[in-house]
Amino acid sequence: MLAAVVSRGMRSLLYGVAPGDPATLAGMALLIAAAGFAASYAPARRASLVDPVVALRDE
Repeated sequence: MLAAVVSRGMRSLLYGVAPGDPATLAGMALLIAAAGFAASYAPARRASLVDPVVALRDE
């Protein structure tokens, strides 16, 4: 929702793309979600391999 509002102010910076283009907004949402997944996958995978008893005993 915020992207639709901000895009009106950025209309002069866009070239060849409509500010409210649904394909562009959806593509950027997917790109941000993929970046978040990629950034969190390795730490979550590494944390899932640690035995919970060992992790609790260390603290």
